[in-house]
Amino acid sequence: MKKIFLIGNHDIVIYNFRIELIKKLIQEGYLVGVILPYGEKVELLIDEGCLFYETKVDRRGTSVWRDIKLIFKYWYILKKERPDVILTYTIKPNIYANIVAGILGIPSIVNITGLGSAIENKGIIQKISLFLYKLALKRADYVFFQNNENLRLFRKMHIGNQNFGLLPGSGVNIEDNQFQEYPKDKIVFVFAGRLMYEKGIEEYLYAAEVIKKMYPAVEFHICGFCEEEYKQKLETLQHKGIVVYHGMVKDMRTVYRDMSCLILPSHHEGMSNVLLEAAANGRPGIATNISGCKEIITHGKTGFLFEKKNSDQLCKMLERFIKLPFEEKLKMGMDARKKMEEKFDRNIVIEKYLKIIKEL
Repeated sequence: MKKIFLIGNHDIVIYNFRIELIKKLIQEGYLVGVILPYGEKVELLIDEGCLFYETKVDRRGTSVWRDIKLIFKYWYILKKERPDVILTYTIKPNIYANIVAGILGIPSIVNITGLGSAIENKGIIQKISLFLYKLALKRADYVFFQNNENLRLFRKMHIGNQNFGLLPGSGVNIEDNQFQEYPKDKIVFVFAGRLMYEKGIEEYLYAAEVIKKMYPAVEFHICGFCEEEYKQKLETLQHKGIVVYHGMVKDMRTVYRDMSCLILPSHHEGMSNVLLEAAANGRPGIATNISGCKEIITHGKTGFLFEKKNSDQLCKMLERFIKLPFEEKLKMGMDARKKMEEKFDRNIVIEKYLKIIKEL
């Protein structure tokens, strides 16, 4: 059997956004393996028929020693298993697994799911990251990007062999995420994501305080893991009744059901999965006018876009949405769903992967 290994930094990301691809590969007769840190979704991947190799990936750490250990772990696994193709996701697997694969002569398909703060923010870390990407992608057979801006940057920097392609993000499973009846009784805004500066949590909290004074009945909800630096502020705002914090939510469809609009003030994205899912459930979005968001939201039709880090402009967009008649909010949600069906169906992603895999 031909072997295909997926290499990532988180079990939930691989399972939630790649499981349809994994099932299709198994159905096509491939032996599929996953190389990633152990987590709650690993057993589900094994149940589907995947081989599993555990790695420890310090996603945001800069420890050279830990990264060297990760490289040796990739070397051990890939030399032992000799997969016919590897599919890599996120920065450290993209760099370190591809360096190893290049030395071992193993074909690879890379997915640039976003550049992250390491490359977005100028400085020594950016220079090191770009140098490592140049080294890693020199022998990569194909590189997928999730937005044009990232693709153009790599092309301009002469990174890789320029064998590039574009995906509609991770796509969205439009069968699992069906259109849900639009709520009529109240307006509920939701922030879904890690509570951290780069996801725009500060802009969201600022807007919640401002809008809540003007429209007390409007609700502001938050779903996601809270970084330590925001815990105290979050508790204060909850105590004041300005926000409602749900923590980590296993099935976001229960949130989308009661939500009027998703808010994403992120500073950088590959292609926002939470915006895709919300839109597939028939919910408009208000997000920053950046790559990874502006492809999903058609301004004025499926939601609104605002300038990055501009909290006052976010407030204006929220107020504009609040003042829309119910019928216009509903139509926004219906148009968002239609756009997902036409341009972001996850089957589009699967077919593009299968085409390149068969060529390799």
